[in-house]
Amino acid sequence: MKTALAIGMGLLASTTALAQAPDPKLEFEVASVKPFSIGQTDAPVTLGARIDGAQARLVGLTMRDLLAMAYRVKIYQLSGPEWIASERYDINAKMPAGVAPDKLPEMAQSLLGDRFGLKVHREKKEMPVYVLLMGKPPLRLKDSVIDKNAPPPTSFASTGTGSAQGIAINLGNGSSFSFAGGKFEAKKVTAPQIAGVLERFSDRPVMDLTELKGTYDFEFNVSPEETQALMIHAAVAAGVQLPPQALRLLEGGGNPIESGAEQLGLKIDSRKMPVDIIVIDQIQKTPTEN
Repeated sequence: MKTALAIGMGLLASTTALAQAPDPKLEFEVASVKPFSIGQTDAPVTLGARIDGAQARLVGLTMRDLLAMAYRVKIYQLSGPEWIASERYDINAKMPAGVAPDKLPEMAQSLLGDRFGLKVHREKKEMPVYVLLMGKPPLRLKDSVIDKNAPPPTSFASTGTGSAQGIAINLGNGSSFSFAGGKFEAKKVTAPQIAGVLERFSDRPVMDLTELKGTYDFEFNVSPEETQALMIHAAVAAGVQLPPQALRLLEGGGNPIESGAEQLGLKIDSRKMPVDIIVIDQIQKTPTEN
């Protein structure tokens, strides 16, 4: 159960980044920060971020999830102490009047500085990556049905539910992803989000170089052997500590996301590329008092 939830939240963190420049001046009016524990249960548990009106709720996210959201980066772009992958928090906060829901990352960034003493710097690091490219035609991504007359969203939700039966991620505004029963399914996702989904089941970052600009639906099937390898890769990427015998199952297994990409008319290529990194210079595990 804990493994499935960790995988789900890793996926959540990798798909909630928004492409706007940060504004560190934005702050919550008030915020309560408490430790969070998943506990021992086999029942599905939903974790994530939600804004409804003036109320913002971040439930059960690890510090690594919070940092990735706050700085609009992927988790592989974070360099810091090991505990950020395991310590979880429950944050209940009030949004300032007139601030749009998509400014949640900026306010989370301010909160981490104020309550956890966070200090960071940025640098570039060359690392092995996979790139997502156009593959052999035809492209098997279906254009999503988008209502261009729909009003802009007044709320925000990005949540993940995990259990032994599978994982489901709600990305908000009709976008979603699920993996269960040997099948990947996604609705209203962009090419960068597809890369983000695939990298959570990989041993290294996946970068989108397809130049696809649309919003898509897709699905592809996964064999039982591939499912096992994908779930182990996802657990490792999410920071789950697995026994050595589980890790040995990955030896000589190749890249398990290649066949999925090929089913979509895409392909995965291995390269070395410079990556922007957020380096944590200072952070405390226990927040200052509410």
